Amino acid sequence: MSAAADASGNGPGAARVSLSPPGGLLDVLGVAAVVLDAQGRITLWSPQAEELFGWTAEEALGRHAAKLMVAEEDVALVIELFARVMSGGGSWAGVFPVRHKDGRTKPVEFRNMRLLDEHGGSFALMVGADQAVLGSVERDVALSTRLVAQSPIGFAVVDTDLRYVLVNPALERINGLPAEQVIGRGVREAMPFLDAGAIEAAMREVLTSGEPLLNVQTVGRTPADPGTDHAWSGSFYRLEDGTGRVLGVAVTVVDVTDRFRAATEAAAARRRLAVIADASVRIGTTLDLERTARELADLVVPELADVAAVDVLDAALGGRPSTEVPSGPANFRALAVTAAHAGEALGAADPVGELARYEADRLVTRCVTTGRPILVARVGEQDLRHIARDPDAAAQLARAGLHSYLAVPLIARGEVLGALDLKRTHNPLPFDEDDLALAVELAGRAAVSIDNARWYQSERGAALALQRHLLPQVPPRLAGLEIAYRYQPAQATQEVGGDWFDAIPGEADTSVLVIGDVMGSGIKAAAAMGQLRTAARTLADLALDPSQVMRHLDRITEGLGESMATCLYAVHDPRRARCRLCNAGHLPPVLVPRHGSPRLIDLPTGAPLGVGGVPFEARDLGLTTGDLLVLYTDGLVETRDQPIDARLDLLLQLLDDPLRSLDDTCGRLLGALRRPDDHDDVALLVARVLPHPSGAPPGTPPGPPGRPVRPPA
Repeated sequence: MSAAADASGNGPGAARVSLSPPGGLLDVLGVAAVVLDAQGRITLWSPQAEELFGWTAEEALGRHAAKLMVAEEDVALVIELFARVMSGGGSWAGVFPVRHKDGRTKPVEFRNMRLLDEHGGSFALMVGADQAVLGSVERDVALSTRLVAQSPIGFAVVDTDLRYVLVNPALERINGLPAEQVIGRGVREAMPFLDAGAIEAAMREVLTSGEPLLNVQTVGRTPADPGTDHAWSGSFYRLEDGTGRVLGVAVTVVDVTDRFRAATEAAAARRRLAVIADASVRIGTTLDLERTARELADLVVPELADVAAVDVLDAALGGRPSTEVPSGPANFRALAVTAAHAGEALGAADPVGELARYEADRLVTRCVTTGRPILVARVGEQDLRHIARDPDAAAQLARAGLHSYLAVPLIARGEVLGALDLKRTHNPLPFDEDDLALAVELAGRAAVSIDNARWYQSERGAALALQRHLLPQVPPRLAGLEIAYRYQPAQATQEVGGDWFDAIPGEADTSVLVIGDVMGSGIKAAAAMGQLRTAARTLADLALDPSQVMRHLDRITEGLGESMATCLYAVHDPRRARCRLCNAGHLPPVLVPRHGSPRLIDLPTGAPLGVGGVPFEARDLGLTTGDLLVLYTDGLVETRDQPIDARLDLLLQLLDDPLRSLDDTCGRLLGALRRPDDHDDVALLVARVLPHPSGAPPGTPPGPPGRPVRPPA
């Protein structure tokens, strides 16, 4: 060893010299070295020679090699081969039988060559190894080499610096890179198209722990197929020599693209089924048109798109059914817009609720015009102007990164109602045929719900118009009474029911107050209510006793088919300072005395109108100036989660000030008792007793005051 490094590997040249621990390949082979002089006598004898041949150095040195190591019958052949080497004929290599000290003969693989010293003297160097051991190693190396070279599995070896030292042909084909472009380079340098950081992290983990990592999946594109995503399964193993010294990491790579695609498609199919199942639950939960549109938009974002809009033809919103689709520009309203990320893509969408004219060349218009989906997998610059409403919106979409677009018509019962407009900005994948199929399925389901909501809204509008037309529009002037009233549809469903009320001037300064509730909802209930209200007005002109009026209304209700109704009929006589009331299955009215506490009026309940043949009984109630009489329908006090007694107690508590204005009283009751989830409409009629123009009321003294009661079961 030169002065560049000492035996320990330290010194100026230590960076170029490294010590190999025992157990390396040469140690496994046990290579023996023997030097012969020109006469064939042994002059040098290595420890490996002693181990291979059995003779110690003391026993071998100075003896003729042929006589010591060769059987008698092979001596002549050995002398001939020795002479050939010593005569300058070159080296000789081959297997020769050698006699071991114990008498056994063993084949040894030899390499013989001539050596010259500084004086021109000749020597022979014999290097040998056990032919069985060498053959085993050769077979192992050959097997490994052939397996690596011919294996269909990609194989690579990296050193402890994670630089490639071996790449087999299969991996060359997988990566599309020849071995010479990879050998000596790291993963980041040789294969930047892969997730090099994750691959290097896996290699370092294996180098450190010694535990293999199996089936690590990587997805990417390589020069072998730059236009297609591929998937590979890689396994990492630490390589060590016989002494445990770490040599590097072996990597096996298997292309699992087909399996990955199949798994991806299966997962996508499961997601699509889950979305469709979710649609059955989440879309159409109410008959509210805007809410149904929002449910559809919220369902597809972000599962299917980054931005979704539900655009409905304005003509369809008008409730005018038509199987004809527009052939040119069309008027739309965006009922819902949802985005996974706030930004310019959301700002470029058409404003929700506003009427917008879509030109004929806009893609969403073409979708509705043709009744067919439009898929633009990869949006180009020219496509943007057909997607956006104007150039500014197109610029916004370009900045937002819009790269894929899909529009699907909303068709229900053969009528095109509008379109589902979908955009991808953050999701890197373009829309494909599977996305189109899913969007069509969702749009079809949602279209039916939107159509149902549209028809319901149209019917509700007609029923509400009928209801309001039939109810009093302006409070009438009544002798001795000041009145105020309210009608409010159901809060949760906006349903129009059969609640009604009326205030009718009678003869001799009398006034009729009537309130009722036809069971059911919609146009049928509103129509039945109108008939009963008309009948009650007609009967009021006859100055009949309230019990007689109820009997007539009962027969009329029977004639309306399956209709039934509750009703409260009251006749106020200011001259006699009394009110005569009759109840047909209705909740009791409330008396709020000018001086005293509010209380429910005790009346015979009676059966609802339409039962038929049930007697009705009227009662008198004394009233004085300043007293309030409150009539209401069950929608004001009945709820699904509170007892009716508690709600009636709350009603009485709210009527704590008889001097409060009647309009304020109506507002107070509705504000405190009505809730957003109420499913029934309500009618409310409040009357205050005024002083009679003639002074103190003559005639019959007031009847006994009412006493608190509870409603019938």
